[in-house]
Amino acid sequence: MTDIALFHSVLGVRPGVTEGAARLRAADHEVLVVDQYDGQVFDDYDEANRFAQAIGYPALMQRAAQAVEGLPDGFIAAGFSNGGGMAEFVATVRPVGGVLMLSGALALGMIGVDAWPAGVPAQIHYTTADPFRNQEWIDAVVAQVKSAGAAVEIFDYPGAGHLFTDSSMPAEYDQRSTELLWSRVLPFCAAAAR
Repeated sequence: MTDIALFHSVLGVRPGVTEGAARLRAADHEVLVVDQYDGQVFDDYDEANRFAQAIGYPALMQRAAQAVEGLPDGFIAAGFSNGGGMAEFVATVRPVGGVLMLSGALALGMIGVDAWPAGVPAQIHYTTADPFRNQEWIDAVVAQVKSAGAAVEIFDYPGAGHLFTDSSMPAEYDQRSTELLWSRVLPFCAAAAR
């Protein structure tokens, strides 16, 4: 068992986030779903992006750090899309056991950080044709994790769904890829719990 902080995408705490939390809890992990939007949820990416920009990413990062203050050191920071960047940021300000970037990975310079925390492993999951995928950012964070002496796994899935694990988004959801993702995430979490 380990503690996991789970950050939502730019769309807010949609069913894909709560479904993910349920899977993690079923594997005996304690999960804190961090709602940085105080219940606000979106269906449209453009509208959601305007909302997030109105709050400001520095403020959202501060909210992320505050949300995990009560968690013990060694928790896993995980996030979908924009939440992947929040998970990365939290890992640079708190001792964590691992980072899960689910359809969201940022070069550390984008969050105002110079280096990955030493020895902290990571997984990155994306569809190959995700319209929000930026390979330069992925390559940069992979290099930063490796330079910190940590293991990083990159998993690619077929298709173009961004939030492909969210069953409430039929245009993006892929059940087979969802099952494959969780078959990889759960052993990562179990290893971090040791």
